[in-house]
Amino acid sequence: MRRSVVRGTGHYLPERVVENDFFAQTLDTSDEWIRSRTGIERRHFAAEDQRTSDLAIAAARAALDDAGMEADQIDAIVLATSTPDFTFPSVATMVQAGLGMTRGFAFDVQAVCAGFVFALANADGLIRSGQADRVLVIGAETFSRIMDWTDRGTCVLFGDGAGAMILEAAEDSGTSDDRGVLATDLNSDGRYKDLLHVDGGVSSTGTSGVLRMQGNLVFRHAVEKLADTAHRALDKAGLSAGDVDWLVPHQANLRIISATAQKMQLPMEKVVLTVADHGNTSAASIPLALSVADRQGKFQERDVVVTEGIGGGLSWGSVVLRW
Repeated sequence: MRRSVVRGTGHYLPERVVENDFFAQTLDTSDEWIRSRTGIERRHFAAEDQRTSDLAIAAARAALDDAGMEADQIDAIVLATSTPDFTFPSVATMVQAGLGMTRGFAFDVQAVCAGFVFALANADGLIRSGQADRVLVIGAETFSRIMDWTDRGTCVLFGDGAGAMILEAAEDSGTSDDRGVLATDLNSDGRYKDLLHVDGGVSSTGTSGVLRMQGNLVFRHAVEKLADTAHRALDKAGLSAGDVDWLVPHQANLRIISATAQKMQLPMEKVVLTVADHGNTSAASIPLALSVADRQGKFQERDVVVTEGIGGGLSWGSVVLRW
């Protein structure tokens, strides 16, 4: 069977670090309030002249260096974002140009905080079908551009950043012992749009709008749906929660992550956590966490890694891979 094997990871965080105390200057909040409810201590904000594509290009270069590859060895770029530079063209094509990549194709995926999972599943499909041999998968966001700075329930949660992964085709036996992506599970339900959305857009208001969220309801859906999608993906892969070496969840909220791990009967020692330092970087959070953990040497060859995310739509899903 043709599998999609991880060859490299990379990430980029803007230089500006924003501690929780920053918000206490203008809002009725505090460092203790934010930490106790979210687990977030700080996050990064892009500079005024930095766009989503700039963050994505830096993360992509780091992944190429890690893989020992040149840009023109890549056949495709699949990029997940909800904060593109422009309505069009896609951020992926701007990354393609920024890397000096003169071949292949590039496109964006929009599934908000589940975006990287959807992008990873699409990249795996391209490789399995023979459409591409090497795919650069990126999650990149500048969520600081769509915040309502008067809403303490949302603006304290989000940050900016980018993460990238390179997948390469490899032939293997077709069993759960194979390296690479073993199974994916994707879901969406548009009935829940109002729980997490941006109140602007090209054909509605003609503005970018700002983020709106019903936090309590999102929390309930997240815990239920994240555990369920992970179990479905593991079932498809012929594995169980007991086979999981690492859970790399969307880094939205420590309470959601802890509740999901408990529901999956996984100890927190097996969960990669970056939410304290990055906040919620939406589609960038999973690839950021993967790259950070990879740099820390947490993943050993053949480890079973499960990624899972949920975002506006609602959209949610998971990917099971063997490192």
